[in-house]
Amino acid sequence: MAELGAEKAQKEEEKEAAAAPARKKRRLAAGERYVPPPRKLRSGVSFGAAHFAETSYYFEGGLRKVRPYYYDFRTYCKGRWVGRSLLHVFGSEFRAQPLSYYRAAARAGRLRLNEEPVRDLDVVLKNNDFLRNTVHRHEPPVTAQPIQILVENDEVVVVDKPSSLPVHPCGRFRHNTVIFILGKEHDLKELHTIHRLDRMTSGVLMFAKTAEVSKRIDEQVRERQLEKEYVCRVVGEFPEHEVVCEEPILVVSYKVGVCRVDPKGKFCKTIFQRLSYNGKSSVVKCLPRTGRTHQIRVHLQYLGYPIVNDPIYNMEAWGPEKGKGGKIGKTDEELLKALVEEHRSKQSLDVLGLSEEDLNSNAENSDPGISSERMESVQDDPTSENSCLAEDVKGPETKEVAACPLSLDADLETLEKNTELGSCENEGRQTGEKSSEERDPLCVECKITRQDPSPKDLVMYLHALRYKGAEFDYCSKMPEWAMEDWEE
Repeated sequence: MAELGAEKAQKEEEKEAAAAPARKKRRLAAGERYVPPPRKLRSGVSFGAAHFAETSYYFEGGLRKVRPYYYDFRTYCKGRWVGRSLLHVFGSEFRAQPLSYYRAAARAGRLRLNEEPVRDLDVVLKNNDFLRNTVHRHEPPVTAQPIQILVENDEVVVVDKPSSLPVHPCGRFRHNTVIFILGKEHDLKELHTIHRLDRMTSGVLMFAKTAEVSKRIDEQVRERQLEKEYVCRVVGEFPEHEVVCEEPILVVSYKVGVCRVDPKGKFCKTIFQRLSYNGKSSVVKCLPRTGRTHQIRVHLQYLGYPIVNDPIYNMEAWGPEKGKGGKIGKTDEELLKALVEEHRSKQSLDVLGLSEEDLNSNAENSDPGISSERMESVQDDPTSENSCLAEDVKGPETKEVAACPLSLDADLETLEKNTELGSCENEGRQTGEKSSEERDPLCVECKITRQDPSPKDLVMYLHALRYKGAEFDYCSKMPEWAMEDWEE
């Protein structure tokens, strides 16, 4: 009864508030800039037809590629920005681009403040200012391997996710994600993420079709009623007997996504059982009893049997024994730097979610895994509130070749004076054509030729084989690399 009374009172208050006259705007002082009140953002979990129509896919060399497209990153003014000029904020926190880029972008009408074009970057920011930055967006390629739908009913969609695909938009990935591909190619929309898989991990991935189903299964996950079974291929001859690892895991860098065993870490437990051995490598069944980041990969590294092609935990940067027994011999800072340099030399920074631009813009930062501030999107990404506002590189995103040309500043200074700067953008928006050859006069990425990864480089030998709950049991086929007679 008390709850009903409170609910009734709340409804009456809402009616009174709706009927009350709108508050009068405070009179502005002479020369004071008006800032509109913050808007209520649409709450939801789905991407719609307008999002899916932003661009299209094409396939080349065993890769799925996204045609470059224009995209608006948006954010409200952060507290620490209040009282600072927009130019100062760009120069101190968004250093992935030179200031000449932002000047040129403003002249092209791509920077907006409270939906009005920014005419002067010296404008001082105020609380509730709403910023919009239109960029020419490029996404890294992923494998062309299709997403196989294992189960679809009124409650769930269960797929077999290929390696290299992020589950949902993050970093520089948006259309090359499971959520977008299912929406664009299978007309499966308004899906709720129940659990996630690392981008390089393949296998069973579940989505709920309603919030109620999502909540019900999520409760099973929290109460550890969900049984997960993975399979992987590791270096060497794994012991025939069952191996249990309960080493605590600590996150070294959230940005790069690197963890290690450490007494100060969180409790973890993984059960391992060898399935086969071909003389060089072993196929191992993994039963994680907890769900820490990279848990299986870190535990296998600690045991001395890293996943054969693990691009993080089977690297020379971990030392002669590659982290076996927790022996690294480096500080966290030294480890991150070594990992970055090793991938840099192999032109594979994408694996770490970094680019040359990230590193160059953050040369002063002691942690090479922490890039300069990115503007966060306040809408458009229902699964993650941390969408980058200046083009991001992990999302993991990646850059495999040189950074910006040395003449970039000069080019942009010239473009600043070009009154037809926005013509390319307008033509692209009008025709909707985003060919792979499209070039944007302000886009740094358009000026650089990237080396594509091979499809083989986009596969890691870790696969989510089975997910079992109180009311379901979903399983995929065993991947080819896990067959007993398989050879590299």
